[in-house]
Amino acid sequence: MIRKILLFYIFFASIFNSISQEKNKIITGKVLDSISIVKNANIINLNTKQGTFSSDSGLFRIFVSEGDTLILSSVQHLSKKILITKNVIARKNIKIILTSNIYTLDEFELKRHDLSGRLGIDTKAVPTNKKDSLLKNVMDFTNVNFSKKDLTIDENIRAKPPLNNTDPTARFAGVGSGAVIPFKGSERLWALRKKLAQKKAFPYKILSELGEKFFFDSLKIPIDKYFHFLEYCNPLGIEELHKEGKLLEVIKVLRRESISYHKIIKND
Repeated sequence: MIRKILLFYIFFASIFNSISQEKNKIITGKVLDSISIVKNANIINLNTKQGTFSSDSGLFRIFVSEGDTLILSSVQHLSKKILITKNVIARKNIKIILTSNIYTLDEFELKRHDLSGRLGIDTKAVPTNKKDSLLKNVMDFTNVNFSKKDLTIDENIRAKPPLNNTDPTARFAGVGSGAVIPFKGSERLWALRKKLAQKKAFPYKILSELGEKFFFDSLKIPIDKYFHFLEYCNPLGIEELHKEGKLLEVIKVLRRESISYHKIIKND
């Protein structure tokens, strides 16, 4: 009795193993159309619900068994179903050709017009009554109450003082005489402001003209010490030399002083 049960178990296991092997077959395929290969086509096994997609070469691999159905779909192609037969499993390879999907537009009516494509001519060709109707739709002020004042506008106008565009440093010349605006020290004040503005802009201007490599690679000035280095060299008149256009003299001073400056910051 035990022997019969054991034989039956071995027989059932062999059948189950053969069935499972039959279901675990893997095949390769290639997807094409009438022109070339088809990339990124979706391939789904409807029986196992497993899927994949074709590569840039149109190739794919998928597990199948006899009787399974593959469905292939692509955006530019019609969907196609493939039945897996014994021959397909035996060949382990399949080639599938998809049909391109042709999109048709609905009917449309092409009307002729008398426009030339030039705005100046086409604008003149539009009837006057047509222009008036267009302007009427755009510039419709029927809902605007013009009798009501906008107090915020009046307040803003009253709050703003009149603008004075007169240059306080300008000289006015009359016939045979000249005049200066009677503000004491105004010329000296504006000259001082101009000098301060030039002094403030000098570090950025000289860096732009000589370049970062000159200061940070050639002179090896630390980036965080750049402004300090210029102040160190400033008593030697580098700003005045730059203002006079003597750029070579400025470079000589900077190169010479960078040596002593490195010794100072090294000791610090």
